[in-house]
Amino acid sequence: MDCSGGREASETWSDPRAGLIVGHSVTVRNGRSGFESARIAPVKDGGLAYFAQPGGAPATPFRLIDSGLQRAVFANPDNDFPHRIIYDRAGDVLTARIEGADDDENRSVQWRFNRAELNARCPL
Repeated sequence: MDCSGGREASETWSDPRAGLIVGHSVTVRNGRSGFESARIAPVKDGGLAYFAQPGGAPATPFRLIDSGLQRAVFANPDNDFPHRIIYDRAGDVLTARIEGADDDENRSVQWRFNRAELNARCPL
């Protein structure tokens, strides 16, 4: 759960099953909501990819380019924005960051998710 910057964002992931991890996120800000479906799965030529589907759009793959015990970096330099998706975990905190060039201007967005019960809400 990330309750920073006037938003309420949650991200939930399944455990790995036969090489597949499935996730979804919901963000509420200023009375509007948005969602994204995602999965991390093997790709045909080997390796893993993060498949992002914001708002139900067709899946966009981001290949795993770096990983460690508490970190995963996915990249797709051909995507409009973002070009990279980065996850870092420290204890019960998961930091997610997207970054890249948008209209030739570098930008990024970051979330700091604290572990929370399923369907927890930010304080009013």
